[in-house]
Amino acid sequence: MVLVRNTGKGKIMKVSDLKYIAPNITTEKLNVFLPLLNQYMHEYNICGQLRESAFIATIMHETGSLRWLEEIASGEAYEGRHDLGNVVKGDGRRYKGRGLIMLTGRANYERASKALMIDFLSNPEQLTTPKIATLVACWWWRDRGLNEIADSGDIRRVTRIVNGGYNGMMDRQKFYDRAIEILK
Repeated sequence: MVLVRNTGKGKIMKVSDLKYIAPNITTEKLNVFLPLLNQYMHEYNICGQLRESAFIATIMHETGSLRWLEEIASGEAYEGRHDLGNVVKGDGRRYKGRGLIMLTGRANYERASKALMIDFLSNPEQLTTPKIATLVACWWWRDRGLNEIADSGDIRRVTRIVNGGYNGMMDRQKFYDRAIEILK
């Protein structure tokens, strides 16, 4: 099921690798996401044990092992959040967390739109499609300098940058530990 050859920078993940890291992933999700992860993680240099482990741990927590590509909450809590660029009434709901990394806020949607030349402002739901969700997560990870931070092995710092705090830290650490073990 591997679509990308190993570039020597990172290990091509197999179904058994992801299943070990996140045992609750469905076969359907594995078949959809594994080729996309192998492709885009390599394209965005999320390669090597520490980077791959931090990234996989993060997306597994953020998506409930790839179950959700959209935040369950309504997004109302983000209404009027100027730090997220939500300056127009309705922005909180419209630009709530989506994708593998739960991109949130008008400013982040706009930045991703410009970088990837895809109009997420007019069609934010695009971030819930597997290909776009994976692409944007890998782009955002690299854009925020998380490859270099992951290289330090500091999953807490990665979590702080992604989440703004330490929400789900125990869950993230569990995924990270499993990934470190299997992605040697």
